This record gives sequence, structure tokens and C-alpha cells, in this order.
Amino acid sequence: MENFRKVRTSEEEMPLPFPDLPPDVVEMKVKEGSKIRNLMNFAMAQMELKGRRQIVFSGCGRAVTKTITCVEIMKRKLGGLHQVTKVRYKTVLEVWESQDPLPDGPAQNLTVHKNVPSICILLSRDPLDPNQTGYQPPEPRHEVGEDTLGSSSKGLKRLLPPPCEELLPKKLQVQVSDSPRGMGTTAGQQDH
Repeated sequence: MENFRKVRTSEEEMPLPFPDLPPDVVEMKVKEGSKIRNLMNFAMAQMELKGRRQIVFSGCGRAVTKTITCVEIMKRKLGGLHQVTKVRYKTVLEVWESQDPLPDGPAQNLTVHKNVPSICILLSRDPLDPNQTGYQPPEPRHEVGEDTLGSSSKGLKRLLPPPCEELLPKKLQVQVSDSPRGMGTTAGQQDH
């Protein structure tokens, strides 16, 4: 393949693998170069501001991981979302052109058909059929978004111990003096 260069890539268009979707459902097509921040800003606006009940994230090949990341962020931010995940293969066509064409001959092209893994994830505010393959119920409310101080594997909040004065750096410990100015000094400062 060292004498060929890729000139075009196209994905096979496939219908979404979820029956009974509303015709105006938003599909977030995640690509390898997509920015998570841009995807999430648009998706959150659709769910929160426009009041959408369902959204679909899809990605294939190297974008599968980014697709899952977007879904997990949305589930944590919104909470109470039902999920159905479908994994399948998608055909990607790559057209390669010869860099050393034969003299007086047409350019030689090579077409490669690749089967790459693909994922489609439906998130819904409304309950979905729990018997379908790939269904995940919403996380209980007490587990959503409580990892600010650290969380265990069960999502329960761990409390940090209160700071002890002897553990604080000396510069943070305030000493109050009896000087007429009434200003305290820290261990790192000197009275003049």
C-alpha cells in the first residue's frame, strides 16, 4: 500500500436500530475528530431547552469510545435517563489511488471494504422496554452527580475528614497579636 494514497472514505448509511422512534429524534453522529464539548453543548440544549424526550448517539470505529463518553456525561448531568445500547458492524469504503500510474494508462484505484464496529445508544426520559437487549435502567437519584468529593464503586459519597490545624502549612495558620494596630500576622510575615 506504500504506492497508494487514500483519496476518499465513505460510510454505509444504515437506519437506526430502534423501532418506534419519533421522526424528529435527534441523532448525534460522533466522529473521530468531534469535540466532546461541542457535542454536549448541542445535545444538552436539545434535551433541556427544546424539551426533547429522546436522543441517539452513534459512532463507529475510533469514535466508539467518544460516543460512550458523551452518553455517560449526559446521564450524569441529566439523571433519570433510560438507555438502550446496540452494537453492530458498519461497512466503510476506502478508495485508494496509485501514486505511480502506468504511463499511457488510466489511474489505478483500489477500493477497500472494511467492517468496523459501530454503536448506537438511545437515551430516553420516558421508560423503555426493559426486556429488550441492551437496556439499562436509570441510575438511582442518590448516585447521580455525587462524585464531587470522590466516590466509591457503588457511587456513594465519601466524606473527607475535617482539616486539622497541625496539618495546615505554617503560612496558613493565623496568629492574633496584641499590637495596637489590631492586625494579626501569619507565621510567614514579620512585624515592622
